[in-house]
Amino acid sequence: MDLEYSPQYKDFQNEVRAFVEAHGHRSPPRSGGGVSRPSQQMKDWQALLIEQGYAARIIPREYGGYGAEPDILKTVIIAEELNKAGLHRGLANQGVTMLVPTLLELGTEEQRQRWIAPTLRGDIMWCQGYSEPGAGSDLASLRTSATEDGDDFIINGHKIWTSSAQVTDMMFVLVRTEPDAPKHHGISYLLLPMDSPGIEIRPLVSMTGEPEFNEVFFTDVRLKRDQIVGRRGEGWQVANATLKHERGMLGDPDRTARQLLGLIDCLRTETVNGEALIENPVYRDRVLRLQARVKAMQYNSLRVLTCNLKGEDPGVARLIVKLNATILNNEIAETAIDILGEAGVLYGDSAYLRREGMWQYNYMYSLGLIIGGGTSQIQKNIIAERGLGMPREPKPKLNAAAR
Repeated sequence: MDLEYSPQYKDFQNEVRAFVEAHGHRSPPRSGGGVSRPSQQMKDWQALLIEQGYAARIIPREYGGYGAEPDILKTVIIAEELNKAGLHRGLANQGVTMLVPTLLELGTEEQRQRWIAPTLRGDIMWCQGYSEPGAGSDLASLRTSATEDGDDFIINGHKIWTSSAQVTDMMFVLVRTEPDAPKHHGISYLLLPMDSPGIEIRPLVSMTGEPEFNEVFFTDVRLKRDQIVGRRGEGWQVANATLKHERGMLGDPDRTARQLLGLIDCLRTETVNGEALIENPVYRDRVLRLQARVKAMQYNSLRVLTCNLKGEDPGVARLIVKLNATILNNEIAETAIDILGEAGVLYGDSAYLRREGMWQYNYMYSLGLIIGGGTSQIQKNIIAERGLGMPREPKPKLNAAAR
């Protein structure tokens, strides 16, 4: 089996390497964590990547993308070369990776023209208004309401675990517009400005020490009724399209591969008694096992991409992505902390921190993502029931006293 690239793809690989050599110094540093808006340097880098076709590659030009035909191997080469050079691969926030593909699939032409290009450029940032205190794993039980008042909706309710809400401009939010409909019906998917009167944001500090998540309260918030994606009352279908892209974002194999490269670099630079830890057979074996799993994850991603291009359902191959990635990302960070020894338990300000505490932050943040975006337990149920055709878990019957 010949795993070498054909001359066509070798030429493309050389093109990307030449770009890296000429422009790599313009890349912003890869952030170790926290919530912020993109810097001007990040926006300039994003614009350069789009211009070259290394970001927003297959998004049509009329919406601010590069407009290339899908090509899986070129996508792989771009990610490989940028990762190897330690360069930023471009914006990958909730707007770019979740809302943009949803609008391409289900939005109106006016919505695509209005929102996609500024989102790709980093001029508009989005957050996701899905989870509520009583509607997390059972999202369809959401109670935030939107009632009609002339040409407006009036929104009242409460969202929680809203990532980045304190720095975003817009929210794609699920609300109940038909309260008497069955719970998976009567939900609508709205596009809501975050500076609307009546919105209150309360940051939630997670175990990383950063307020990545928020509670968002809506009190008589007005929104024009035309700011809806899909049909009124059919937002559950739109929401699931977005969730598909969210799980793909959380299961990005290139991000995991980049973390693995960082782990290998850590092994090469950390020493004990003057010997690099990569010479330690125990650590080398652990990293070798992780490397095999990252490769399997990358090949599974190619399978999913191939099915998407053919219009086929990837089935279990797609369903395992989020579950596998979040666990693997956490194990990579855990291994790095073990390698760092006593320096691995440091957090916050310390002269002995490695990479500004990136591994400690990544460990705790990735642990949270095992829960966020659909818990591992829920994901396993989805894989079993939808992917493997196993029967649903029986629900216990309530006795009369419990009712």
